[in-house]
Amino acid sequence: MGKVSGLIRLMRPINCAMMGFAVFVGAVLADHWFFAVAWLGVLYGLVTGFMLTAAAMTINDYYDRAIDAINEPSRPIPSGSVSPRQALAFVFVLSAVGFVFAYLTSVLCLAVAIISWIVVVTYVTVGKRSGLPGNFLVSTCVAIPFIYGSIAVISSVPLSVLLFTLMAFLSNTGREITKGIVDLKGDAAEGMKTLAVRYGEKSAAVATALFYVSAVALTPVPWILNLVSFWFIPLVLVTDVGLVATSVLLLRDHSRESARKIKKLVLLLFVVGLLAYVVGVLK
Repeated sequence: MGKVSGLIRLMRPINCAMMGFAVFVGAVLADHWFFAVAWLGVLYGLVTGFMLTAAAMTINDYYDRAIDAINEPSRPIPSGSVSPRQALAFVFVLSAVGFVFAYLTSVLCLAVAIISWIVVVTYVTVGKRSGLPGNFLVSTCVAIPFIYGSIAVISSVPLSVLLFTLMAFLSNTGREITKGIVDLKGDAAEGMKTLAVRYGEKSAAVATALFYVSAVALTPVPWILNLVSFWFIPLVLVTDVGLVATSVLLLRDHSRESARKIKKLVLLLFVVGLLAYVVGVLK
């Protein structure tokens, strides 16, 4: 049971579910009547998003095992519940399943899935140590599922999807910089060039706030362009107020514990933001 639990923890099921849901959101934003013609492709897309995210989480922990031994020694690999070799084998299985379901959707979806996987591998092998460029790579992986969902139903990417993709990219970049504050000690020991390591926690907190506020500044655009209904506004305001509030809190207290709490809170705000778009399109 310990090994099974360790493998599940490596996957980070909540993150995987969010990426699968992101595919659904991309499909809804592209065509909220997709249930009539493309529901199976979206279902396959959910599986693809879940599996490839699980593979990405696992391979990330594989390459981070030395850093995690310092920052997060209770994680599956440094704690010994899963060996590095077992983690790599798990990555192969998860990736294979994800690619099969992408192919079952369409060749174009398979191409997007492969590009996403290349971005992941680039990040964990090269980009992770680069700091901000690495943060951008992670945010690209977070944004791609929305594009994937759109392609799964209409084989193109409309403006509504592009806008949300950009907002997801900006806000997630802020969260990645916040994670750099949390992992400062281990990152510094391993020679990572995160903003927190290179310029200190305060500068990293300022950069985080800039990315969060940039994402918030874009949220009125879909409403102005009449891409969403009025019901988009109440939910997106929760996300906007939350991101602004967490920015202020992090600027006031950019300690490791504060950054850790904010990192978790922002994940919940992302979920509310996703729901805002779904409700805004369906109403």
